[in-house]
Amino acid sequence: MIAQPSIERCKAFIDCQLQPARERLAAAKSGERWRAVTISRQAGSGAHAMAEELAYYMQTSRPKETPPWTVFDRDLVKKVIEEHHLPERMARFLAEDRISELQDTVDELFGLHPQSWTLVRQTVETILHLVELGRVIIIGRGAGIATRNLDYVFHVRLVGSLERRLQYVQESCKLGEKEAVKFIHQEDRGRRRYLKKYFNLEIDDPLLYHVVINTDRVPPKLAARMIGEALLDHT
Repeated sequence: MIAQPSIERCKAFIDCQLQPARERLAAAKSGERWRAVTISRQAGSGAHAMAEELAYYMQTSRPKETPPWTVFDRDLVKKVIEEHHLPERMARFLAEDRISELQDTVDELFGLHPQSWTLVRQTVETILHLVELGRVIIIGRGAGIATRNLDYVFHVRLVGSLERRLQYVQESCKLGEKEAVKFIHQEDRGRRRYLKKYFNLEIDDPLLYHVVINTDRVPPKLAARMIGEALLDHT
């Protein structure tokens, strides 16, 4: 896949969204329907690779449309910090529940960061803003739950066997087997706890998603095409 560098696509997305609101409203009235995708994933299931393939598929399917489809993963944290004028050090608190309950309570008592509920609310606000703008693919951070009542957002869950996910993490993160096992378990526990704590929902509930894809059997490019065709059929 030959794709425009990520930083260039993010800039193009921002530039397109700077057009006057009346122009975006006129586009909406002309029959154009904005789309967005959220991706929930097990650690090591290749979410970012699939998301990039999907952005490429959607953009090449309709190359004249702007803004370009853009993936928000780690960039979402930066977007939250920018929108809510938070200091850069807040980035570590915006990970998907990496901080323990005890650490969270201690930090709040000593005023080291905004209450976790406030940070989650700010993240949700940014997610809603992005999907309203359209043509975004948002990975993680409860994006599917935050947008579950919006009928123009498509929700995906990526899963895979521990064996295949271990292999992916070892290769992509250059970790040994023990470190990879620890990484996967920590990530999956954190994401599960994040949804349970802040939304009182189970991340593994298949009813939360339009599709659940087993990445052992469906590679990123095929998964992207499957989702892309569903989106194009629905627009």
